[in-house]
Amino acid sequence: MSDISYTILPHRGLITVGGADRREFLQGLVSNDVMRAGTERAIWAGFLTPQGKYLHDFFMIEIGETLHLDCEGGDRLMDFGKRLSKYKLRSQIDLGIAPDLAVVALWGDGAASALGLADEAGAGRAMDGGAVYVDPRLAAAGARAILPAAKAAGILEPLGFAAATAEDYDLMRLELGLPDGSKDMAVDKTVLLEANFDALNGVDFNKGCYMGQELTARTKYRGLVKRRLMPVSVTGEAPAPGTVLMADGKEAGEMRSARGGIGIAMLRLDRLEELGKGVTLQADGAGITLRNIPWQSGIAGG
Repeated sequence: MSDISYTILPHRGLITVGGADRREFLQGLVSNDVMRAGTERAIWAGFLTPQGKYLHDFFMIEIGETLHLDCEGGDRLMDFGKRLSKYKLRSQIDLGIAPDLAVVALWGDGAASALGLADEAGAGRAMDGGAVYVDPRLAAAGARAILPAAKAAGILEPLGFAAATAEDYDLMRLELGLPDGSKDMAVDKTVLLEANFDALNGVDFNKGCYMGQELTARTKYRGLVKRRLMPVSVTGEAPAPGTVLMADGKEAGEMRSARGGIGIAMLRLDRLEELGKGVTLQADGAGITLRNIPWQSGIAGG
């Protein structure tokens, strides 16, 4: 049985940004340094309200001379596209979508090597009319691909990848404590550092101004992060996303996505410090305990 897996992610879609001003256009709108993205480098970034609250997040890599934004699909993709188009003004850009291309997740020991990639977050290259790249948040999360939907299996299976399900991938990313868009980040409410963009390579504090930059910088430099997305274990049936988590009769956070006894929760850092990391939070009969994972060890609450 193969140790490396792939699955097409049906809840993802692709926005394309071409034209001479594509980099300058996005540079003033998103949290990461667009100038670092290219045909051999992917980045992860957030698109915020002017007040610095989360609206969308996406992965970016260049295919040919067009930037491809791997983002949430469906209505969320259309919302993101409309918001980008509002800022087009006189910029020489072409906004579009890529319905014939699929977003594919690839993971397991040796996934990057099988794709001809260095095991380094963000490393990428062109492949069969698309691109592959190591997850720019965390190399342990494997890789992602943008490939012709009809040909993805024929491209990947000869490389040793075995077909898996989107649920399998979801379990893997939850084990690593990685957020999945609006499942885990509340639209128009979450601040980037609450969602660990600082620890997961999603924000550049030296790139200059972008929409929402003031609050993001202030949160970092004034130490204003009051809560964080944290990986948790769940005993019993997982509470629905948004369920308040209680400890000793006081609110300690909110549940986010979960599967197979593990999940992610938005937890108040002051309550964690007060209660200690071994405490069990309660919600709807379930017990919620904090899990420790390596990449969070250097941030507050980790």
